[in-house]
Amino acid sequence: MINKVNSIAVNWLTSDLIEVEVDINQWLPSFTIVGLPDQWVQESKERLRSALKSSWSKLPSSRITVNLAPADIRKSWPSFDFPIAIGILDAEFDFDKTLLEKSIFIWELSLNWDLRKISSVLPATIWAKEKGFKNIFVPVSNSLEASVIPWINVIAVENLSEAIQMLLWRKELKITEKLDLSTKISETLENKYDFKYVLWQNFAKRALEIAASGWHNIIMNWPPWSWKTMLSKAFSTILPDLTVDEAIEISKIYSISGLLDTDNPLITKRPFRTVHHTASSVSIIGWWRNAKPWEISLAHKWVLFLDEILEFQKSVLEVLRQPLEDWQITVNRVNASFTYPAKFILVGAMNPCPCGYLTDPDKDCICSPRQVQNYQSRLSGPLIDRVDIFIEVPKVKTENFTIWEKYENSETSKDIKNRVEKARKIQLKRFAWTKITFNSEMSTKEINKYCQLDSETENILKQAVTMMNLSARSYYRILKLARTIADLSSEENIKKEHILEALSFRKKEES
Repeated sequence: MINKVNSIAVNWLTSDLIEVEVDINQWLPSFTIVGLPDQWVQESKERLRSALKSSWSKLPSSRITVNLAPADIRKSWPSFDFPIAIGILDAEFDFDKTLLEKSIFIWELSLNWDLRKISSVLPATIWAKEKGFKNIFVPVSNSLEASVIPWINVIAVENLSEAIQMLLWRKELKITEKLDLSTKISETLENKYDFKYVLWQNFAKRALEIAASGWHNIIMNWPPWSWKTMLSKAFSTILPDLTVDEAIEISKIYSISGLLDTDNPLITKRPFRTVHHTASSVSIIGWWRNAKPWEISLAHKWVLFLDEILEFQKSVLEVLRQPLEDWQITVNRVNASFTYPAKFILVGAMNPCPCGYLTDPDKDCICSPRQVQNYQSRLSGPLIDRVDIFIEVPKVKTENFTIWEKYENSETSKDIKNRVEKARKIQLKRFAWTKITFNSEMSTKEINKYCQLDSETENILKQAVTMMNLSARSYYRILKLARTIADLSSEENIKKEHILEALSFRKKEES
């Protein structure tokens, strides 16, 4: 008789049902796993021998053949240990077949039969629920992560012995209580960075407010002593709160990357992903032969911050062009092709020249014109074309550093965030029946519908596009930026002042 147990092959963001078929017969003793298993899965045989030996049982002295069907899908997840063990033990214990049929099993066994924490439990649970399975058996250390998904029973198990007792109904199923996602997301954390501590940079703060409201890319050009670090880190304090769907979507990416915290299995905030300028293009878009998601996917629905952006190699910056346009990245490797979401805000900070003092009114620049040209050319025209906001940030003079009493009357991040959230609600209502959540995601169809201009304002925009030598892509990005500015003013229609402010954030392109 062939025993069958349901499991899942998680291939990063995609999943497939795997039927673990176990056949035990009285031929010469052997243990074979077929069905395109990789080395991780092949090593299950040795873990199973030791785990079963640590219990009251042991591997049968028979020919054991395990088939992981379908055979055309590569199995590269070490969590097949448990379903294989259940299939072998089913021949001895005769488990409840109805319970097996309605359940998914994903675990990695330790040598002493305990269950180890594994990655990708969240996407596996989402997939199991969508396919109509009633239960999913997971290690206790992964139970909180799986419990964020409703309408499926998450059975937390400590070791193989406890699982056997449950499958024989000698012990009640230990169903994990569901997390209240809305409460989890609404929990606030204090942040030591606040816009109230950033004085004299009102133009930059306004630009960052607009960027957060409409999810627009921004690059800030400034000399030293411009408070760029404080401005950039405080940006995370005004980002709109995550929705439940966004929190699950982000947590899914972090789950497959093995970055979820056991005690806090849901990503609830939008912090920065900061990349050092020595990073390679592979480390930003995805690495390893299996193309594990990396920085731009970990920044999905968040912020990718590139400090000293002109210190990055030009080839590294150029790989951002496709995801900035398509909101996703497709990585091709020898064995497969993977597509990951990459809907992030690009926040860049740059000095105007290698020494940093080209625009400083108090200190002379020591760079030659050729050095300045070569330095600034690392930011190509097509990449700048994909940036909605480009601003010059002035230097803060040191004599102003001691005016601490001004902080008490300065606008806080909470005040700015309230306006950002208000604009976000307008956008969510506008795009309620679409997959769009921010103005920056609008296509030409939505732009033509929601960004209509009167004749005077349209003429101003067209003249500016001609004088500034802007592209067609820039034209539409200005319209989306103006739509966000209008939302911050609670205006239904885009007006002349909104277009003029949007134009003030554009970098003039070279002829």
